[in-house]
Amino acid sequence: MKQLPWILTILLAIALVAVVVARPASPPPERKILYWVDPMHPTYKSDKPGTAPDCGMELVPVHEGDAPIGKSNVRGYAPVSVTPQRQQLIGVKTAVAETRAMGRSLRAVGRVAVDETRLHTITTKFEGYIEKLYVNFTGKPVRAGQPLFTVYSPDLLATQQEYLLALRAAKQSPQLLEATRQRLRLWDISDAEIKALERSGTARKTLTIHSPVSGYVVKKDAVEGVRTMPGMPMFEIANLDRVWILADVYESDLQSVRTGTTAAVTLSYLPGRTFTGRVTFIDPMVDPMTRTIKVRIEIDNRDGALKPDMFADVVLQEPARTAITVPESAVLATGERSIVFVVKPDGTFDPREVETGTKSDAFIEILRGVNAGEKVVTQANFLIDSESRLKAALAQMKAEPEHGALPKGAPEARTTPRVNKWRGK
Repeated sequence: MKQLPWILTILLAIALVAVVVARPASPPPERKILYWVDPMHPTYKSDKPGTAPDCGMELVPVHEGDAPIGKSNVRGYAPVSVTPQRQQLIGVKTAVAETRAMGRSLRAVGRVAVDETRLHTITTKFEGYIEKLYVNFTGKPVRAGQPLFTVYSPDLLATQQEYLLALRAAKQSPQLLEATRQRLRLWDISDAEIKALERSGTARKTLTIHSPVSGYVVKKDAVEGVRTMPGMPMFEIANLDRVWILADVYESDLQSVRTGTTAAVTLSYLPGRTFTGRVTFIDPMVDPMTRTIKVRIEIDNRDGALKPDMFADVVLQEPARTAITVPESAVLATGERSIVFVVKPDGTFDPREVETGTKSDAFIEILRGVNAGEKVVTQANFLIDSESRLKAALAQMKAEPEHGALPKGAPEARTTPRVNKWRGK
């Protein structure tokens, strides 16, 4: 008997909960009716209910919020109105189109190459035979004025003897002396060597060829005892104080590269070190195999850290410029065009066809279609895009001719009159 009050209390609570649950929900507030339309011809409007004058169908009310928002200038799209609650449900996010400094960073793979303007070929202008080599392997460093090899030339020996004879008869034939001296000069015999010949008075059997520049031997064809012909290359010497970086840039990225563009070069064997340079030349030809263009970057290499044919990572920095940008996620690329949804002051989403430029980080340049300060949709725009297309398709269907009328220019495929099943005809 003592437990009876507790039981009554529990039963009373259960009954109270049942009453609350069973209580009908309050009806939603009635929406204001704006006008009535003919469902067969949505263009017909009336300010009061009734029947359509052409087909006799009952007019359908259009409530506040159901009225068409307007037309879009983008073919196949329609403006969309989404309530704040629904926006929160589907996760709509927006951002403001801003004017910012754009500077695209372009990555490419490069290769260290010899500066062709500092490449020298050593050759002779007369026929002869190499007697002795002083530089006898590829890669050896040489200095300007260092002897490379000695050459024996019958023609050169005969010309030296002629010069000595002309020197003795200089008073009688000064023109012959000058002609012989000029021939030696044309064979790249220096004035110092000609002076030495005059002092010694004896023709030398061999002539020593010296290096005109400092650098490294990158190619050697000279061998002791080999016969040399005029113009035959004996050595190629490259000065590596300055080298080229030849970067491969795809043709789709070439618009971001200009002469003077800043480049940062790094190598895997020198972590933490960055070489800086500028683009000095863009190859006018495209490699048909890789579909890339060679971009030349000049780098100071006086410490010899860069070796020819090394691979390098190149970052080309496009010069900064001011542009209108939006987040990259705001642009929907359909393949034929790019669409952005702009948030209007009344809360509707207006589709805009835009022309895009370059991309930088997470932003994309807008060349035409959106102004700075306008708010655009950056997330859930795929759902808004679907609804916009659907509204445009429904509007197109409503706009099609009814009661058997065909679009202008369409073939008359229907020969029997259309029956209005709603009226039983």
